[in-house]
Amino acid sequence: MNVNVHVNLNVPVNLNVHLWASSSSMPPLNPSWIFVFSLSHFSGMNLLRPAKLALYVLGKTGDNFKLKEDDNMKVAKGLILLILIFTLGICTGVNAATVKIGLNYPKTGPYSIQGSAQLDAATMAVEEINANGGILGRKIELVTRNSQSKADVAKKNVAELIDKEGCEMIFGGSASSVAIAGGKVAKSRKKLYFGTLTYSNATTGEEGHKYMFRECYNAWMGAKVLSDYLRANYSGKKYFYVVADYTWGWTTEESIRAFSLTLARKRHKRVSTPFPGATDEDFKKALSKAQNSRSDILVLVLFGKDMSKALKIATEMGLKKKMEIVVPNLTLGMAQSAGPQIMEGVVGALPWCWKVPYEYGYQKGIKFVENFSERYDLYPSTSAASAYTILHQYKDAVERIKAFDSRRVIETLEGYKFTLLKDEQVWRKLDHQCTQTVYAVKCKPYREVLKDRFRQDYFEIMAKMPGEEAAIKQERWVELRKKAGKRPELEW
Repeated sequence: MNVNVHVNLNVPVNLNVHLWASSSSMPPLNPSWIFVFSLSHFSGMNLLRPAKLALYVLGKTGDNFKLKEDDNMKVAKGLILLILIFTLGICTGVNAATVKIGLNYPKTGPYSIQGSAQLDAATMAVEEINANGGILGRKIELVTRNSQSKADVAKKNVAELIDKEGCEMIFGGSASSVAIAGGKVAKSRKKLYFGTLTYSNATTGEEGHKYMFRECYNAWMGAKVLSDYLRANYSGKKYFYVVADYTWGWTTEESIRAFSLTLARKRHKRVSTPFPGATDEDFKKALSKAQNSRSDILVLVLFGKDMSKALKIATEMGLKKKMEIVVPNLTLGMAQSAGPQIMEGVVGALPWCWKVPYEYGYQKGIKFVENFSERYDLYPSTSAASAYTILHQYKDAVERIKAFDSRRVIETLEGYKFTLLKDEQVWRKLDHQCTQTVYAVKCKPYREVLKDRFRQDYFEIMAKMPGEEAAIKQERWVELRKKAGKRPELEW
């Protein structure tokens, strides 16, 4: 408990007691103030919705009156003690039973399918945690905002979730621009931000800081697990890149080029598409350039509905018959949106899919899949698994230190190893990247997909790579930070 008490013995004769609670700045003080009681945290927890609670004992009579060193002083001291007892009594009763956590997710926009999966899994995790006593005895209240996959909206949402709603932690999002923008707002308020689907290397690289953690893999890790397949099957082939024009697209393209040995841009051409807001016409123009390039491999560095739309158009144009198609970062929602015939044969990478627990015998993962499937009549995606993992990891971290204090939670997360829905994962201290096994996959023939009860058995796992091997090495990470003018370590 952080309590600051300032007592000025030159107190006015006539005392009035005022209780003031607000999340905005404090009102101007009367020069004759004698007492301030400030409670921003109680046992590491924000107990009140307002950011601060202040009690002011203000005098009406001006600056020159003083209490004598007699019974009046005893009265004054007694009043101060009474105020303390009264205030602590209020604080232990107001909102003590709940803790607010903010989910900033894309309810609408090009990544809304991934956002829906986050909300579903988060809701399930909250109910599980609350049924088992909550976090430190406090039930989670999940507060949501729609990011629309727009960075400016995300900034506003995160500020509101912290300042107005009093959330202790923020998570969610399916665009790296959103995660980076939201993370900076959280950092300015000294609150944690956990990225769910944010694959840009920059999220925990050039734009990384102490308050940002990423549960999912990044573009580098996805490209690296694909590298053996790409070199073995497409060595010497001509590539063409269609790239979403924002940080995830840029770093994903860079990573795939590095591992596929297609750095020569004159030979392996590219075109970008707007994000957000790309239209069918934008994709048709980009794919026409790909067709005219007479390339062998089409790399669609697109995500969510954008990827599904572009792949449908590519199929209609006959490109699948002429070119092999690589989608560096796949999710179940994207595959489902495009459909099994269009997805057939597409190659990509992911950090988790619902088949992983069954293929490798991860019992907690199997239980998660079965509970989710029974509840929602579909399989959980990578996006769902990430949101679920984040909430359980946050609970675990807070309960290890027995406090919600952000700095202490960060310190206990750094370097922490855990096993939940798959094999061991590690919150790497260097950059707060969650290192984990990653998988290269190929989409199954559509007839096999249709045999599944939900028609969602899309991915055949071709290869896997341990997280430590797949992750960006410290030397390269430091080099990228220095190049961007950032310090060679995460900053508070």
